[in-house]
Amino acid sequence: MSVEAGQVFLHNLLAFTRALRSAGIRVTPAQTSDLTRALGWVGLDHREEVFRTARALLVTRKEDLALFEMMFRRFWSAPDGQALSRPQRRPPAPRERRKPESRFTIATYMAFKAQSAMEERDIADRSGTFTDEEILNSKRFADMTPEELASVRRLLERMEWSASLRTTRRRTPHHAGRDIHMRKVLRQASRLGTIPPVLPRRKRVVKPRPVVLLADISGSMEKYSRLVLQFFHVLARGMGDVETFVFGTRLSRITPQLRLRNVDRALDEVSRHVIDWAGGTRIGGSLGEFNRRWGRRVLRRGAVVVMISDGCDRGDLESLAREMRRLRHRAHAVIWLNPYMGRADYTPVVGGMSVAISFVDQLLSAHNVQSLQEFAHALAGARRSGRSVRRPGRRPEVRQGVPQ
Repeated sequence: MSVEAGQVFLHNLLAFTRALRSAGIRVTPAQTSDLTRALGWVGLDHREEVFRTARALLVTRKEDLALFEMMFRRFWSAPDGQALSRPQRRPPAPRERRKPESRFTIATYMAFKAQSAMEERDIADRSGTFTDEEILNSKRFADMTPEELASVRRLLERMEWSASLRTTRRRTPHHAGRDIHMRKVLRQASRLGTIPPVLPRRKRVVKPRPVVLLADISGSMEKYSRLVLQFFHVLARGMGDVETFVFGTRLSRITPQLRLRNVDRALDEVSRHVIDWAGGTRIGGSLGEFNRRWGRRVLRRGAVVVMISDGCDRGDLESLAREMRRLRHRAHAVIWLNPYMGRADYTPVVGGMSVAISFVDQLLSAHNVQSLQEFAHALAGARRSGRSVRRPGRRPEVRQGVPQ
């Protein structure tokens, strides 16, 4: 093809993409550029190859396929049996060229569709059906495919995560504060030689509470462990002050690993750091190690503790009750997420769950996206319940796994 013929074809190609946009098919300049380069490899000798290439690069929605095929056949039909690659007459100079009019619009498409020769297609009414996102919100995590779990992770990243607020002891200048800023009053009085006419004021600073995440990665939680860690990665990236721990038979701090931006790399680092993955469960012993080693560091400034576990504990129930009491005594609030709470026949009356429930402010489910949305609201308004907590020195009496 000569240079002149190539310029004519490029002009027609641009007119074709403008006609597609006028008909309602979204075509970007980048798609047009990609098609121009692709046709250099395909060639213009085979009409069907050109059609398939243009359809693959310009059509992004299934419902636009029929419209694109009709417009391609009519726009690129050669008049009087001429070939598409035959050079046309040289276009006029820009000053003599008329403003090109779009050959195809929505009105012309509807007229073509009204012809008897065109095949009529019935479009199913989907107004009463559920979208993919609504289906994912109610589907259990245990029943999801790997592709659906990846979509869930993207949904969690779009959610807003924030902890409840706390009023600190620190004060900052504010015109509507309740307290008089005496230092500023004295500075202004020494500079002016008299008491300022408007007394500067200050108020207490409000900040989000720290959040401590504790996840059970024992064998009974194996099918939820990876999703839980992805969930923790989203929380660690979305909120500021977050400390993360996992436990099975021992406690492991994974806060540095989850600070990595890439979630797959972060989970690989966690798997190399944790040695008791999918093993036994000692919730009481792990909480005891947390209270002794990390409690004073991370439970400062009224932290909110979030635990994810099914409550199946093979350790001593008295130890679990004692450590749960200490944990709740130091924390602002304790939220327990149980993935089995979504079952209709589940009741937290056996095992470690029956002991821990007495020291939990909120017991929530964690079996689907909708339950995690409810947890997001609970985390933003976390507060202590009205239950009384015994002092750390006294031991509870445990009979048949239930504290008395």
